[in-house]
Amino acid sequence: MLARIYVIRHGETEWSRSGQHTGLTDIPLTAHGEDGAQELGQRLRNISFARVFTSPRQRARRTCELAGLAPVAEIEPDLAEWDYGDYEGQRSVDIHKARPDWNLFRDGCPSGESPAQVSDRADRFIARLRALEGNVALFSHGHFGRVLAARWIGSLVSQAQHLLLSTASISILSYEHNHADEPVIALWNAGSREVFGDIASAIEPKPCRP
Repeated sequence: MLARIYVIRHGETEWSRSGQHTGLTDIPLTAHGEDGAQELGQRLRNISFARVFTSPRQRARRTCELAGLAPVAEIEPDLAEWDYGDYEGQRSVDIHKARPDWNLFRDGCPSGESPAQVSDRADRFIARLRALEGNVALFSHGHFGRVLAARWIGSLVSQAQHLLLSTASISILSYEHNHADEPVIALWNAGSREVFGDIASAIEPKPCRP
């Protein structure tokens, strides 16, 4: 069976709550973020994962730990968040005061990563994912997760701006009809049980009845 990729964004931090860009800054989860990470574990408890990867940042690693998957997790540098360079710690609304037309997915960040660099990083990791089988969990970040999904289906990085990704959310990248040449986004930004119910039952095919 071709891999089914669970893209899991870390729980809330002080900067994700305030809207500050958090790339290399290694800050912890808030209490609410830890609660969200533990709930992720409940939502994933019935799923068997062949591989688990996590960004090296503590907010992703802690989310993985609280979700109960740390014992089998592998640290993956390519899952780190976008390097925001000079815009680290700033909010988009403040950046726009100096650059009204600035768009992260088109312009990148001064002294940080360009869209092409992030796209290359996503493509490099996707090439690895294509060779895997079974369920794969990725604990990563908001902007990089959006780029990963866009590149998974062959879209430009600029299209990632249309894919919002909340903290403590689960998304699934998969394939149409289990065909390797038909990558799809099977589930996106599922943030609570109220949104998608039991994730395992939501994605399993239902038997046809006469």
